[in-house]
Amino acid sequence: MSSNVPPERLVAGLRCGEVLADLSRYLDGELDARQRGALEAHVRGCEWCERFGNEMGAVVSGLKRALAEPERLDDAVVSRLNERLARDAR
Repeated sequence: MSSNVPPERLVAGLRCGEVLADLSRYLDGELDARQRGALEAHVRGCEWCERFGNEMGAVVSGLKRALAEPERLDDAVVSRLNERLARDAR
């Protein structure tokens, strides 16, 4: 079996596919306590889901940090944009 293909193991009452389906909601804190506990129990017992979940979590965290504060535009760019917007508003 390829390491890129998730297994369909049943661990802690959940199959790998169910964990993957809820992983984004888990990372966003959208699961209730029961769902979160079941997902965490599965991940503790499934090496593949643990590895994938950690990698996905790192990517999501990095994106949230990168997008939290937009890059400051150069003053010249801001000036050109403002001029263009004023010209287009006429």
